[in-house]
Amino acid sequence: MIDNLPMIVVGALFVIGLYGIMFKRNIIKIAIAVSVVESSTNLFLIVLGYRTGGSIPVYTLAGEFKKMVLPTPQALTLTAIVIGLATTALLLSLIMLLYKHYKTLDVYEIRRLRG
Repeated sequence: MIDNLPMIVVGALFVIGLYGIMFKRNIIKIAIAVSVVESSTNLFLIVLGYRTGGSIPVYTLAGEFKKMVLPTPQALTLTAIVIGLATTALLLSLIMLLYKHYKTLDVYEIRRLRG
């Protein structure tokens, strides 16, 4: 059970974020939910690359048969963090423009006022 705990946390974060994206009406809450989904994806990548008892891949004197942690998921996670930051900044700037134009953050109200 304890071995599966990181995957359970990843699944719970993803479901919470997906719930926020699908069922919230406030655009700020939707942006926060998108950020939670991004965080669950980053945690998933880190959990995939973890090895019990592994050493860091930069340490070259570890020996030939010593297990090492995979460096590729770490690099992918760093890239995903940067992309997530840019996506969140763009999303928040669009939210600011929507608020200036419609004077509301409610998705249904913006749809109603659009047409």
